[in-house]
Amino acid sequence: MVGYGYWGPLLARNFAAIPGSRLVAVCDSSDEQLALARMHYSQLRCVTSIIELLEDSRIDAVAIATPVSSHFELVHACLIAGKHVLVEKPLASSSNQARALVKTAEDYRRVLLIDHTYLYSSAVQAISAALTHGELGEVYYYDSVRINLGRFRSDVDVLWDLASHDLAILDYLFNDAPTSLQAVGFTYPPGEMCPLAYLTLRWGERRIAQIHVSWLAPVKVRRTLIGGSLGMVVFDDLDPDTKLRIYDHGIAGTGPSNRQGDAPLQWRIGYRRGEMRAPLLSIAEPLRNLAEHFIDCISKGAPVRSDGDSGVRVIEWLEAAQRSLAQGGIPVHLDISTKVSE
Repeated sequence: MVGYGYWGPLLARNFAAIPGSRLVAVCDSSDEQLALARMHYSQLRCVTSIIELLEDSRIDAVAIATPVSSHFELVHACLIAGKHVLVEKPLASSSNQARALVKTAEDYRRVLLIDHTYLYSSAVQAISAALTHGELGEVYYYDSVRINLGRFRSDVDVLWDLASHDLAILDYLFNDAPTSLQAVGFTYPPGEMCPLAYLTLRWGERRIAQIHVSWLAPVKVRRTLIGGSLGMVVFDDLDPDTKLRIYDHGIAGTGPSNRQGDAPLQWRIGYRRGEMRAPLLSIAEPLRNLAEHFIDCISKGAPVRSDGDSGVRVIEWLEAAQRSLAQGGIPVHLDISTKVSE
């Protein structure tokens, strides 16, 4: 485990608990954090330099939870040392760095998995199944609110911190890539970090996604709505009882209106209100599922759910958001060839 600050202890706890893996070492530059690690794992090897771990042939894999600016150097060093790598999102500081890491993982035939945690939640898996089975019909919109007060980060802004979750979910749920993107927000202090932003993605005229992220809200909200021609979804990650609801609700054009005075192309809207179901979700922690998946990818050759290519796409979209934000929210056209429909 490289990095034992905010996220590292959570990853370490899960790798220490699952069959098929053994947590043997933690690397952190802080003696205080290493002392905390020793308190929880008495047999743990604690070091301040990753070089010692890279030279140990008994170590098969490394999990990295460090600031984004350090990802490229650390991931690259681990891959060329023959280690499989799990790295906290986002994969790197730029899409160029991310693509280089994907190429290195391919060259050395190592597993490279990005910790897009929501892809390992039972709720997102249930949404994916509903889409696959056509329960929502044609999807019209994705609307997400991901806000709270803090945690301000010095290495990335709120888009890279919070919107990256939704971008990873969108990339996972839909086979087609968005055609354009625009972002608006403001910086605080002026000219420095962006703590609040609104991000809009479009798939031509067919679908729209709106993402609201903020470190400046008095309450914590993690809520997503997805609407389609046949059904709608509400995913509230903070609801302790019912995180996911799937509604058999929808709208449909019933044909041109015959009412006198209506415009020739005026359509009447029909509303369908059916039942709501709340799928039974696994109580397994998403990080536990992620850790088990990483081990399966290494030991069984399972396809990587959040692989390097998906990590590259998320960063490309974040870079487009930064360009749009810097130019007052103008739309940025995206290269849809970055994702090919399955």
